[in-house]
Amino acid sequence: MSLHEPVSAAEGVPFWTPKQILRAGTAVVPQPDGKAIPKIFQPLKIRGLTIQNRIGLSPMCQYSANPKFEATPWHVVHYGEIIKRGPGLSFIEATSVSPEGGLSPQDLAIFNDEQAKKLKDIVDFAHSQNQHIGIQIAHGGRKASGSPMYEHLERIADASVGGWPDKVVAPSPIPYRPGGSLATPKELTIPDIKRIIKEFGAAAKRAVEISGFDIIQIHAAHGYLINEFYSKVSNKRTDEYGGSFENRVRFLLEIIDEVRANIPEDFPLSLRISAIDNSPDNPESWKIEDSVKLAPLVIARGVDIIDTSSGGNDSSANARGPRDGVHVELARAVKKAIGDSGLVSCVGSLRTATYANKFLEEGVFDIAEFGRPFLQNPALVNQFADELGVRIENARQLEWSLHTDRNQMIEAIAEAKRKVEALKL
Repeated sequence: MSLHEPVSAAEGVPFWTPKQILRAGTAVVPQPDGKAIPKIFQPLKIRGLTIQNRIGLSPMCQYSANPKFEATPWHVVHYGEIIKRGPGLSFIEATSVSPEGGLSPQDLAIFNDEQAKKLKDIVDFAHSQNQHIGIQIAHGGRKASGSPMYEHLERIADASVGGWPDKVVAPSPIPYRPGGSLATPKELTIPDIKRIIKEFGAAAKRAVEISGFDIIQIHAAHGYLINEFYSKVSNKRTDEYGGSFENRVRFLLEIIDEVRANIPEDFPLSLRISAIDNSPDNPESWKIEDSVKLAPLVIARGVDIIDTSSGGNDSSANARGPRDGVHVELARAVKKAIGDSGLVSCVGSLRTATYANKFLEEGVFDIAEFGRPFLQNPALVNQFADELGVRIENARQLEWSLHTDRNQMIEAIAEAKRKVEALKL
């Protein structure tokens, strides 16, 4: 970024901030040393959206909403600290589409217009920095009305703390952990299934038209409602939404159809799935073969990115373990199933830029997502650039300090003085 570009205001946001000429996180072209730009810092087109690098901020619940399930200054500051430093694709946390769908009384929601307006504060900040931002829309199913993770408890949030345990729903009336401390759900009726499908579409419409998000992700992983439908572990229905593979994935496919019907044609859509239940000894568990079968179906319905994760639906499942790249092989299988017809993102212990870039270069997946590393370091994109020796653009407020030496500053000040003197003549 040139030191001599004039300062002008960012457009389309309700406050003053300098216009970001070049998006933070963009690799400088050509690189000062002439080296090739690694894949992780190469741009990527997703339908009508082009992201400046392949680094994604994974959705992570903050459990910081107000009693109306609305965003607060915490969310603006939390996401702003990360987004202004330039991940190519950023998603805010799971946001409930239904009054009964929140994971806790402190979760965000978008089942009414006022909630969508509060989310616009986050979007406005991201757009003021010329950055893209997405929302993950969700329904907690049988895991709803629980306690915030920072309490280090698994308990029912009852009415005394704003919960709704008597309204928790699922495909079948099976609690997540028998004898545990989450509510036993009520089995959804067909009319309520249809209602929730419509609520996903309405939430998507609000996310676009009121909040102004750039991409939507449907949360169909981690044991939440959609995942509960497609896995036999939690779906014992005998109607058109249970039994066969085709019936169990029907709920998801109808949600995709409803969401796509409520967003523009060129608007990108992501889908997070649990590619396996992590229960290899359970014959009813969802397996990678099922995800491979599902993947082309969702791409054909208009999904642009399949985000591969795992687990969360079977309380007796194996732990994922601490190993690096825990979901890499799952992403590889999904990518093989869809080829170039869609994109695959991978999340889970990718840890370093060098490690993640290796798989991007090999075409194992297309986007690398990071969760905890961003919590530990909001400037993770800069850390990755330093690790790989890549020069990237930064926000104007940061660039002068990060990549301007003293001699450049002296020359810039001298040039400004010369211009002022010339105007006096």
